[in-house]
Amino acid sequence: MTAAAAAWLTRKNRLRKPGSSPVFVLEEMPATPAFTVIIPVKPGGRVAALDRLRTVDYPPDRYEVLVAEGRRPSCQRNRAAARARGEYLYFLDDDSLTSPDFLRLAARHFDSSVVAAVGGPSLTPSSDSVSQRAFGAAFASLLGGGSVRNRYRRTGAVRETDDSELILCNLGFRKDLFLAAGGLDERLYPNEENELMTRLLRQGLRLVHDPALAVFRSQRPNLPAFARQLFTYGRGRAEQIHLGGGGGISNFIPSLFLLYLCALPFLGGGPWAIPLGGYLAAVLISSLIEGARAGDGRVSLLLPLVYPTLHISYGAGVIQGLLSPRFRGKRSDDEAVTVREVKSMEDKW
Repeated sequence: MTAAAAAWLTRKNRLRKPGSSPVFVLEEMPATPAFTVIIPVKPGGRVAALDRLRTVDYPPDRYEVLVAEGRRPSCQRNRAAARARGEYLYFLDDDSLTSPDFLRLAARHFDSSVVAAVGGPSLTPSSDSVSQRAFGAAFASLLGGGSVRNRYRRTGAVRETDDSELILCNLGFRKDLFLAAGGLDERLYPNEENELMTRLLRQGLRLVHDPALAVFRSQRPNLPAFARQLFTYGRGRAEQIHLGGGGGISNFIPSLFLLYLCALPFLGGGPWAIPLGGYLAAVLISSLIEGARAGDGRVSLLLPLVYPTLHISYGAGVIQGLLSPRFRGKRSDDEAVTVREVKSMEDKW
């Protein structure tokens, strides 16, 4: 028995349904699965991800690359998925920088029919500016990223997970399950992948996080852009809550903090200021810890500004999304999508 076959057999036994019989008979390993890599981009936008995809270590006749141009990423991804020839879909963003073996890493986790999605973290490149690395450090920290921090750091071993550890800029789906579920909910952006994965989990399917299956993506270039990003994240989470998912209490803590800050001038000092003092102490401690992890004291100096920006912007987005979800308004005419084949199954780069 080859090492690869033994690993596949072990994997099938580990992911078998509870109560089912173990797999004892050695089967032939599945043929190399076919992937469709899908990248949404704004019309005329540059797709930096293609540079790394040209170095991918995978049989050229077993993957294709589709670029979907448009202004609504959930629509773009769905239109490209409908045209996909691969057995599996792999979604990247236009700036997702992959490793050469990422398709091989993803393929080995799809050997069980109950695995619906596989993904890994989105890491901040060391070449980013100090402020960008501070944004990345905040996302990857307990104080900043909270329950979703593993989307932004490489930690632990391969594991079954939920949507909190997976992110759409680096995420593969079994195509038949993706299409059977109706794809991404086009009323949402962002959080469309979280809504879909929540539905898949409710069907008894499984999600896998592989820390080695990482991409690198630069953070927003400056603090105002970072604040807009977090506002959008918060609004998307609130809109997902409206549609029946993602309503954990932790999602509302930044909004409660924002309301507290707004009320504090009217409440006076004294005991009412104690929570703010505790928050500032937590910010200081986390800033020192994350700066040490980054090996750059300048990150520690920036994080006391980054953390409040993150929490306040996200909290404001949640409030906006709860009060006025965009999907209740008139749909715009920006759903037009152009899907182009950058690399076919028949061609090499």
